[in-house]
This record gives sequence, C-alpha cells and structure tokens, in this order.
Amino acid sequence: MRELLQDDLSLFALPLYLAAVALEAWYSARHRLDRYRLSDSLTSFGMLALAGLAELLPRLLALAAFVYLHEVSPLRDVVERQWWAWLLLILLDDFTYYWFHRANHEVRLLWAGHVNHHSSRYLNFATALRQGVGERVPKFLFWLWLPLLGFDPAMIITVISINLFYQFWIHTQSVGRLHPWIEAVFNTPSHHRVHHGSNVRYLDRNHGGMLIVWDRLFGTFAPETDEEPVRYGLTRNLDNDGIWNVLTHEYRALARDLRRAPDWRARLRYLFDAPGWQHDGPDRRSKTLRADVADPQARSPGEAP
Repeated sequence: MRELLQDDLSLFALPLYLAAVALEAWYSARHRLDRYRLSDSLTSFGMLALAGLAELLPRLLALAAFVYLHEVSPLRDVVERQWWAWLLLILLDDFTYYWFHRANHEVRLLWAGHVNHHSSRYLNFATALRQGVGERVPKFLFWLWLPLLGFDPAMIITVISINLFYQFWIHTQSVGRLHPWIEAVFNTPSHHRVHHGSNVRYLDRNHGGMLIVWDRLFGTFAPETDEEPVRYGLTRNLDNDGIWNVLTHEYRALARDLRRAPDWRARLRYLFDAPGWQHDGPDRRSKTLRADVADPQARSPGEAP
C-alpha cells in the first residue's frame, strides 16, 4: 500500500508544469498576446493545492477498494503486467475518464465540483493546473470496475497519472491544428479549446482525456471553427477570481436553488439534472440552448430565450 501512495509521475511533472507556465507567460508578455493575468494564475495554483488536499482521503479509500477488488477478481492471475495489458488499460482508463468527465458536465452536483476548472477566462498552462476540488471526492468511484477486470492497483494509478500528464499540454492557444490523422484520434489543443468554450456550439463538448474517439462515438464532439473563435470561461463569468469564490460559487448557487425548489422532485432535478435546468424559468441546459440555435421556432410562443 505504501508504494501505491507515491505519485512519482506527479512529483516529477510538477517542475515541468511550472517551467512550462513560466515560458508560456513570458512568450505571451513578449508578444503582447494577453493570455495570462497574474491574479488568475495565482488562483489556478491555489486550486491545484486544494485539489491535492481534497484527494488525500478519497485516494486512500480508493486504493484500499482497488486492492480488495483486485484480490477477489477471477482475472487476477490472467491480467498481469504484460505489454498488451498496459495498452488495454490505457484504453479502458481513457474510456472511464470520458464518462467521468462527461458526468461532471451533465450532473449539476458533480459540475459544482468541476466548474472551478472552467472558471478562468484564459486558456493557458496555468489553467491546466486549476483542478476541480469537489470532483476529487467521487472521482475514483468511476474506476472501481478496473481492478475487477484483473488490473492491479499500481497499474491503475500509474495509467491515471499518465492520462493527466498528457492533458496538461492541450491547455494552450500556442499550438494550432495538427495533422488530420492526429486530430481524428487524439485529444489535441484544438479539441480542448472547444471544451473550454462558453459559446453555445461548444458547450459540453470534447470530454476525452487522451483520445477524442469517445466523443466522436457518443455524439459529444465539436470541431474548433475559424468562423467562431472560442470564448473561454463560463456562460456567466464570476465577478472576482478569489479562491473562495471560485471554489464555492456553484455550491452556493445550488443550495439557493434547493431552498426555493417547491418539492422533492424539483430538488432531485436540481441535484442530478444538467446545469441550467430550472423549475420556474427558461431551460438553460446546453442541449436546449443548442436546439434553440438550430431551430429558434422550437420554443413555445412567449417563452423566454
């Protein structure tokens, strides 16, 4: 268990992350690109530290669960550390990450813990470090099926770290579109710029970690277009980027909606429906907004946009 708690990849990567942030910020300042703001970046560093603290206990519990489930798996002696097992696990981990990430956008209670990552109006390497804090609590539940397939806990933790390491470099505006074959299979900066967009056409799109194929398969893919540049941030941006406000604003909004909900059915919908659903106002869920853009006449007469 002790060796599983060591996240050597993260410890190795952190100096690289900070160096990349410094280099990109210098490049932005030198060319007057306005891609960084000091207070915004400091908030991102603060959210990274809070996310690390929030993950300590959930990670311990998850590791204990991984060990137990691996021990009872009938595939424990079949799936070991063969080369094909690593490749298969990388694929299954990314599949798992896709559904975890998509759920964070489509379930409001989970969105409240993930929205921190989307609260910056900038997309840069510092934004990559602005991790969701609340999402750390339920995160590992999505990975519990992997030890049952015979993958040992150390493999699972390693592959999760590799996936997160990969995702750092896609948080940038400095890399344009890559070769079409790369764009077809892998998550790239172009695809991830879409994911951070607040434009209606880009909302809740491109949830993949290393691969974009899951979004293509399950209908959540959207390409970056030259006709509509990405607007970064939230559909309603925060009035300040203080750490407490970034951390708690959506939980506070959710609590207000729960208090004013007329019944338990409405409360459950506020918790588990997509962000933007309201019992007494216009439907602002992303799928509804996209449908309105595609067919403005679809709303009933007199309904607010």
